Amino acid sequence: MSGTAKIHCIQCRHHQITWDTERPYGCEALNFKSRIEPCQYVLQISGTPCQSFEPKPSRQPPSA
Repeated sequence: MSGTAKIHCIQCRHHQITWDTERPYGCEALNFKSRIEPCQYVLQISGTPCQSFEPKPSRQPPSA
């Protein structure tokens, strides 16, 4: 991720919503679950923005 753009996990292809009520957010790339958004957790722990962010592919409308 370049620049100082804020990362939003919901826009990342690795973002997951889990069934675990104690840790509802997950990151497939980093293989963990958390109570807070994974990007916020990574920033808290490492002090740097998430390096695994990959934007979700854009959806194409179905052809008629």
